[in-house]
Amino acid sequence: MNEIKTININNVTLKTVGEKKFLDYAMYVIKGRAFPDIRDGLKPVHRRILFAQDQLSNYYNRPYKKSARIVGDVIGKYHPHGDVAVYDSLVRMAQPFSMRAILVDGQGNFGSIDGDSAAAMRYTEQRQSKFANSMFTDLGQETVNMIDNYDNTEKMPEVLPVRFPNLLINGSEGIAVGMAASIPTHNPVEALNCVKYLIEKELSNEESVLEELIKIMPAPDFSTGGLIHSLANYADAWTEGRAKFKIRSKWHEEETTSGRTKIIVTEIPFQVKKQLVIEKISNLASPNKDKGGLVEVEGISDIKDESDKDGMRIAITLKKDVDAEILFNTLVKYTQLEVPFSYNMTVLVDGSPEVVGILKVLSSFVSYREEIITNRTIYYKNKALIRAKMLEGLDKALSKLDEVIELIKTASTPTD
Repeated sequence: MNEIKTININNVTLKTVGEKKFLDYAMYVIKGRAFPDIRDGLKPVHRRILFAQDQLSNYYNRPYKKSARIVGDVIGKYHPHGDVAVYDSLVRMAQPFSMRAILVDGQGNFGSIDGDSAAAMRYTEQRQSKFANSMFTDLGQETVNMIDNYDNTEKMPEVLPVRFPNLLINGSEGIAVGMAASIPTHNPVEALNCVKYLIEKELSNEESVLEELIKIMPAPDFSTGGLIHSLANYADAWTEGRAKFKIRSKWHEEETTSGRTKIIVTEIPFQVKKQLVIEKISNLASPNKDKGGLVEVEGISDIKDESDKDGMRIAITLKKDVDAEILFNTLVKYTQLEVPFSYNMTVLVDGSPEVVGILKVLSSFVSYREEIITNRTIYYKNKALIRAKMLEGLDKALSKLDEVIELIKTASTPTD
């Protein structure tokens, strides 16, 4: 007779299962995709792209490799997601108008500040930048944990042993389930000077330390430039991780040969597309009322994009007797020549999302570097002890050299 198998059935409600699965999904997005780690400032996809480059010796001083080669390695070994998502992340790391210090040195069309898309990955080439290459200097000395990849066939670093506060220098943005991150970029020299100050100064009086650090790094610093203002609550970004400010385009006046005044815009806010700004100003100068263009800004006779390899240059020619400053302030009101920006420094701290201030980011980086140096020192110490043990054996062999030679001669096999 066939044995009757007992089947255990657990009665659960759809609500209970739905809540659990949704929370599991939310935590996966939070920990595995959306937020950077406070230590190296990288999301998993960026870390895996750089590690794949390192494994292929795709260094800054070596020949470029096809982007498709790197993307293939990333999705095949470390990041089981779509190739489009991986390539888009790689492209962003190569854009000087997106990163304060690019981590990928790209060759080919990697998009533009006008909003043009990058060429397909089979056409572009890339390699690590010098900044990215420095992230792997201490990797081979057991400084960080190496974890299994998604199918347990490869090892990859849990976090990179970075030598600079990448989280502050390159910033980060991410949207998860029920929370988001918006971390602006900062000047690399200023960020490193803050680290140097923290190392040299004992953290005994937080207020005085904070005042000095704000003097060293008084505001964010974006790759596209722009003027930062409305920083009244900037200190909150240092302590609480939340603050608001505004980025305004940088401009100056020029006079044409005919005596007309020109507004020359040389820098625009971060993540603003230049071509869209030009189109918006053009529409304001001559609105199409049939298409709903109800706002008209008088005083503009012409607008041209004169940007070239030397930099950005948007030339707005004014009509006679028009005040340039008044007109520019009017354009600011209706265009993205000025945009608001908010600190929302949500990062992963010990694997959990947490809103932290700049001060904690810096102190965490210093502690992380101490941990890396300690692990590196222990690695070299253990290596030296093994070498010392070998040398002790060789020293003993030399003291009885004739006996050792005779032993070798009479041995029946190399193993003996």
